[in-house]
Amino acid sequence: MKPDNNVLPNYSLWDELHFSPNSESRDLPMPDGEVIIFHDFFGGKESDDFFQTLLSGIKWRQDKIRYYGKEMDLPRLTAWYGDKDKSYTYSRIPMKPEPWTPILLLIKERIETAAGVNFNSVLLNLYRNGRDSVSWHSDDEPELGENPTVGSVSFGQTRTLQFRHKLRKELSKIDVQLTHGSLLLMKGQTQRFWQHQIPKTTRHLKSRINLTFRVIY
Repeated sequence: MKPDNNVLPNYSLWDELHFSPNSESRDLPMPDGEVIIFHDFFGGKESDDFFQTLLSGIKWRQDKIRYYGKEMDLPRLTAWYGDKDKSYTYSRIPMKPEPWTPILLLIKERIETAAGVNFNSVLLNLYRNGRDSVSWHSDDEPELGENPTVGSVSFGQTRTLQFRHKLRKELSKIDVQLTHGSLLLMKGQTQRFWQHQIPKTTRHLKSRINLTFRVIY
């Protein structure tokens, strides 16, 4: 059975068939940071269904940014969902939350066990092809508080996430492959000392959906 935004399958059976509770985790070697990757947090069939449901059911928007005085399209589509009073601003783009959908709540509840955090909002990004990207940044907006925990879930095409230390230039960049159904947790002082990006690529890539769950204070 394929879930949609309004109807959930019998998830007691769904979990048994598709969830990988023993998904292996790996801590990344990052001084001043705490980043954990679970490459198979969600099962393959489940991830396929989540991707299709989110692709068609989310209210995607094309935001614009100003770059050297020129307005241009953000190189990806975005959406913001969460508790009704949890607005958010990044890159000078104000976002008011759409109400939670059953699928988003299901994904949220599943990753909260691994994260040890109750999230109240999620930023979704749709990378349509290799030309879509996100530039170097940290998730350190004031609304996120000090030392935020961010839970990043990926469905669809594998993309490379890169990290670089803000101060220690002698440290090499760290590349992480964000695979279909993976969960990446960024915790502790990661946002204070590290930046991350999804770089553009000339390779022919299919679409990827990323969900970054957050706590807005």
